Amino acid sequence: MNIIRCEISGPLILEPAVFGDARGFFVESFNKTRYAAAGLDQEFVQDNFSFSRRGTLRGLHFQNPNAQGKLVSVWQGEVWDVAVDLRRSSPTFGQWIGVTLSAENKRQFWVPPGFAHGFVVTSETALFHYKCTAMYSPSDERGIRWDDPALGIKWPIAEPILSKRDAAAHLLADAPAAWLY
Repeated sequence: MNIIRCEISGPLILEPAVFGDARGFFVESFNKTRYAAAGLDQEFVQDNFSFSRRGTLRGLHFQNPNAQGKLVSVWQGEVWDVAVDLRRSSPTFGQWIGVTLSAENKRQFWVPPGFAHGFVVTSETALFHYKCTAMYSPSDERGIRWDDPALGIKWPIAEPILSKRDAAAHLLADAPAAWLY
């Protein structure tokens, strides 16, 4: 497994070993011992999948309290995935990282607690997998606007398909202080 450290401390890009031949491929998507040795020593308690069509943008989501770390990947299609640092004491507070995840590159992206997460589908459709370190808690769910000018995220789409909740999310500057880490 290849591990790529990001400019912002915390998130990681992981490239699992892929074994392929004429029949297809095999990939070990998670191995507690191997991932712990790579610095990702987490207990995962919930797995989720979402299926979305081109132009769908989900995010920027996070939970606080009961923050979730997320190991995310794409098993069909392609997305552009983003993590935003919401740790107030971090020198990179408000900065973001973007990475392309696809069924073809089989990359995984570790989004630690303390970060907002979102993605936009750049292929016709995408099957997106979330491996989470905390259970989903609707009362702790929060959101920051995908197009917050203070964040300056360079999304590869101008007019995404949004849920009502995501369209009405707070700007980071207007988010209650208790939401942030």
